[in-house]
Amino acid sequence: MISNPNRQCTVELQALPARIGQVRRIVTAHLRYWQLDPLIDRAALGVTELLANVHRHARPDKTCVVEMELLHGALTVSVHDGDPRLPVMTRADDTGDPGDIDALATCGRGLALVAAVSESWGARSEGESGKVVWFTLSVPGAVGGGGNVMGDVPLRELAAPQSVAEPQRWAARV
Repeated sequence: MISNPNRQCTVELQALPARIGQVRRIVTAHLRYWQLDPLIDRAALGVTELLANVHRHARPDKTCVVEMELLHGALTVSVHDGDPRLPVMTRADDTGDPGDIDALATCGRGLALVAAVSESWGARSEGESGKVVWFTLSVPGAVGGGGNVMGDVPLRELAAPQSVAEPQRWAARV
Protein backbone atom coordinates (compact mmCIF):
# COMPACT_ATOMS: atom_id res chain seq x y z
CA MET A 1 0.00 0.00 0.00
CA ILE A 2 1.27 3.47 -0.84
CA SER A 3 1.41 5.66 2.27
CA ASN A 4 2.00 8.95 0.40
CA PRO A 5 0.09 8.97 -2.90
CA ASN A 6 1.90 12.05 -4.26
CA ARG A 7 5.41 11.17 -5.36
CA GLN A 8 7.85 12.65 -7.86
CA CYS A 9 11.28 11.77 -9.22
CA THR A 10 13.32 13.98 -11.57
CA VAL A 11 16.51 13.04 -13.43
CA GLU A 12 18.56 15.34 -15.68
CA LEU A 13 20.87 13.69 -18.19
CA GLN A 14 22.45 13.56 -21.62
CA ALA A 15 20.42 10.99 -23.61
CA LEU A 16 23.38 8.78 -24.48
CA PRO A 17 23.09 4.97 -24.60
CA ALA A 18 24.98 4.39 -21.32
CA ARG A 19 22.87 7.00 -19.52
CA ILE A 20 19.62 5.49 -20.80
CA GLY A 21 20.48 2.24 -18.99
CA GLN A 22 21.14 4.20 -15.80
CA VAL A 23 17.75 5.91 -16.04
CA ARG A 24 16.05 2.53 -16.50
CA ARG A 25 17.65 1.42 -13.22
CA ILE A 26 16.55 4.65 -11.48
CA VAL A 27 12.97 4.20 -12.75
CA THR A 28 12.98 0.59 -11.55
CA ALA A 29 14.36 1.51 -8.12
CA HIS A 30 11.80 4.28 -7.55
CA LEU A 31 8.87 2.16 -8.65
CA ARG A 32 10.01 -0.62 -6.30
CA TYR A 33 10.38 1.90 -3.47
CA TRP A 34 6.88 3.23 -4.24
CA GLN A 35 5.63 -0.40 -4.25
CA LEU A 36 4.57 -0.17 -7.91
CA ASP A 37 6.37 -3.29 -9.16
CA PRO A 38 3.59 -4.15 -11.69
CA LEU A 39 4.43 -0.93 -13.59
CA ILE A 40 8.20 -1.45 -13.83
CA ASP A 41 8.42 -3.21 -17.20
CA ARG A 42 6.04 -0.84 -19.01
CA ALA A 43 7.53 2.30 -17.44
CA ALA A 44 11.10 1.20 -18.20
CA LEU A 45 10.19 0.35 -21.81
CA GLY A 46 8.37 3.66 -22.28
CA VAL A 47 11.14 5.82 -20.84
CA THR A 48 13.73 3.91 -22.89
CA GLU A 49 11.83 4.62 -26.10
CA LEU A 50 11.39 8.31 -25.28
CA LEU A 51 15.09 8.69 -24.41
CA ALA A 52 16.10 6.83 -27.57
CA ASN A 53 14.09 9.39 -29.53
CA VAL A 54 15.95 12.23 -27.79
CA HIS A 55 19.26 10.50 -28.57
CA ARG A 56 18.34 9.99 -32.21
CA HIS A 57 16.45 13.20 -33.03
CA ALA A 58 16.92 16.04 -30.52
CA ARG A 59 18.89 19.12 -31.51
CA PRO A 60 20.94 21.09 -30.61
CA ASP A 61 22.08 18.66 -27.88
CA LYS A 62 20.87 15.58 -26.04
CA THR A 63 20.22 17.21 -22.66
CA CYS A 64 16.85 16.25 -21.22
CA VAL A 65 14.91 15.86 -17.98
CA VAL A 66 12.94 12.72 -17.11
CA GLU A 67 10.17 13.15 -14.59
CA MET A 68 7.98 10.51 -12.95
CA GLU A 69 4.98 11.65 -10.99
CA LEU A 70 2.45 9.57 -9.10
CA LEU A 71 -0.84 11.41 -8.71
CA HIS A 72 -4.53 10.42 -8.60
CA GLY A 73 -4.00 6.73 -9.33
CA ALA A 74 -1.74 7.34 -12.32
CA LEU A 75 1.98 7.34 -12.97
CA THR A 76 2.99 9.98 -15.52
CA VAL A 77 6.44 9.69 -17.08
CA SER A 78 7.61 12.67 -19.11
CA VAL A 79 10.76 13.61 -21.00
CA HIS A 80 11.57 17.30 -21.56
CA ASP A 81 14.18 18.19 -24.20
CA GLY A 82 15.36 21.37 -25.92
CA ASP A 83 14.22 20.50 -29.45
CA PRO A 84 10.94 22.26 -30.31
CA ARG A 85 10.03 19.76 -33.06
CA LEU A 86 7.16 17.50 -31.96
CA PRO A 87 7.51 13.76 -32.58
CA VAL A 88 5.50 12.02 -35.27
CA MET A 89 4.39 8.41 -34.86
CA THR A 90 5.35 6.40 -37.94
CA ARG A 91 5.16 2.75 -38.83
CA ALA A 92 8.47 0.92 -39.10
CA ASP A 93 7.54 0.00 -42.68
CA ASP A 94 6.67 3.61 -43.65
CA THR A 95 9.08 3.94 -46.58
CA GLY A 96 6.73 5.66 -48.96
CA ASP A 97 6.12 2.53 -51.00
CA PRO A 98 2.98 0.72 -49.73
CA GLY A 99 4.32 -2.58 -51.04
CA ASP A 100 7.68 -2.21 -49.30
CA ILE A 101 7.23 -3.65 -45.81
CA ASP A 102 10.37 -3.84 -43.70
CA ALA A 103 9.46 -6.13 -40.82
CA LEU A 104 13.09 -6.17 -39.71
CA ALA A 105 13.44 -2.40 -39.34
CA THR A 106 15.42 -1.45 -36.23
CA CYS A 107 13.84 1.97 -35.71
CA GLY A 108 10.54 3.74 -36.16
CA ARG A 109 8.50 1.80 -33.61
CA GLY A 110 9.23 3.81 -30.43
CA LEU A 111 6.10 5.90 -30.12
CA ALA A 112 3.94 2.99 -31.26
CA LEU A 113 5.41 0.94 -28.40
CA VAL A 114 4.77 3.76 -25.95
CA ALA A 115 1.17 3.96 -27.16
CA ALA A 116 0.78 0.18 -26.87
CA VAL A 117 2.01 -0.09 -23.26
CA SER A 118 0.38 3.04 -21.83
CA GLU A 119 -3.14 4.25 -21.14
CA SER A 120 -2.41 7.59 -22.82
CA TRP A 121 0.52 9.51 -24.25
CA GLY A 122 1.14 12.83 -25.90
CA ALA A 123 3.51 15.66 -26.67
CA ARG A 124 3.33 19.38 -26.17
CA SER A 125 5.47 22.22 -27.39
CA GLU A 126 7.14 24.53 -24.92
CA GLY A 127 7.93 27.04 -27.67
CA GLU A 128 11.57 27.75 -28.37
CA SER A 129 12.59 26.03 -25.11
CA GLY A 130 11.66 22.58 -26.45
CA LYS A 131 8.95 20.03 -25.88
CA VAL A 132 7.61 17.45 -23.44
CA VAL A 133 6.65 13.91 -24.47
CA TRP A 134 4.75 11.93 -21.82
CA PHE A 135 2.78 8.77 -21.11
CA THR A 136 0.56 7.57 -18.27
CA LEU A 137 0.14 4.19 -16.60
CA SER A 138 -2.75 3.33 -14.28
CA VAL A 139 -1.80 2.16 -10.82
CA PRO A 140 -3.36 -1.27 -10.23
CA GLY A 141 -6.07 -1.13 -7.58
CA ALA A 142 -5.93 2.66 -7.19
CA VAL A 143 -9.12 4.63 -6.73
CA GLY A 144 -9.78 6.39 -10.01
CA GLY A 145 -7.52 3.88 -11.78
CA GLY A 146 -8.47 1.85 -14.78
CA GLY A 147 -8.92 3.21 -18.28
CA ASN A 148 -9.60 6.76 -17.13
CA VAL A 149 -6.53 7.49 -15.05
CA MET A 150 -7.74 10.77 -13.57
CA GLY A 151 -11.15 9.78 -12.25
CA ASP A 152 -13.83 12.00 -13.81
CA VAL A 153 -11.44 13.97 -16.05
CA PRO A 154 -11.69 12.76 -19.67
CA LEU A 155 -8.34 11.60 -21.09
CA ARG A 156 -8.59 14.09 -23.97
CA GLU A 157 -8.26 16.89 -21.39
CA LEU A 158 -4.93 15.53 -20.14
CA ALA A 159 -2.77 17.63 -22.45
CA ALA A 160 0.17 17.53 -20.08
CA PRO A 161 1.29 15.92 -16.84
CA GLN A 162 -0.42 17.51 -13.85
CA SER A 163 1.70 19.22 -11.22
CA VAL A 164 1.74 18.41 -7.54
CA ALA A 165 1.43 21.23 -4.99
CA GLU A 166 3.92 19.79 -2.48
CA PRO A 167 5.43 16.60 -3.93
CA GLN A 168 7.87 14.37 -2.17
CA ARG A 169 10.90 14.85 -4.43
CA TRP A 170 13.93 12.81 -5.28
CA ALA A 171 16.33 14.15 -7.87
CA ALA A 172 19.38 12.71 -9.53
CA ARG A 173 21.83 13.95 -12.10
CA VAL A 174 23.52 11.32 -14.23
